[in-house]
Amino acid sequence: MHSFGYRANALLTFSLTILALMCAMASLSDNLNSPSPTASVKVLNINRFLKKSTGDDEVGITLDISADLQSLFTWNTKQVFVFLAAEYSTPKNILNQVSLWDGIIPAQDGAKFSIKTKNKYRFIDQGSNLRGRDFNLTLHWHVMPKTGKMFADKLVLPGFRLPESYR
Repeated sequence: MHSFGYRANALLTFSLTILALMCAMASLSDNLNSPSPTASVKVLNINRFLKKSTGDDEVGITLDISADLQSLFTWNTKQVFVFLAAEYSTPKNILNQVSLWDGIIPAQDGAKFSIKTKNKYRFIDQGSNLRGRDFNLTLHWHVMPKTGKMFADKLVLPGFRLPESYR
């Protein structure tokens, strides 16, 4: 009684409805996960601290980054993008953020790591505002799921200070 086209349309519609329902359930089940990542960062050395010819301050540092981000992974996690930023305030700007290091963690087995590295990106302030400046190192992460909305959070690690004079 029903044509082949009608039956194919009904089957496709039913399949897509089930697929959409499964994706929605996967996204909602991620809300039940309560991650508890941990991290610590140490400044091992300030390699260089100078005033450039343009008048900008530049800092080169060696970092020891340790983190356990395994709790961010669920069966719906595709990958985690993580980056370390230096955050400080100046008279001109309430919040300055400079990305120092980043990485992509594709699987849970790489989510627990400890690395010693120099800052991957240049730590430059537009002006002479870094001498004697207190700053926080903040570890940010963005969880990219297979389906559903992306989740982002951070862990602030305070208590760092730059030298009073250039090196």
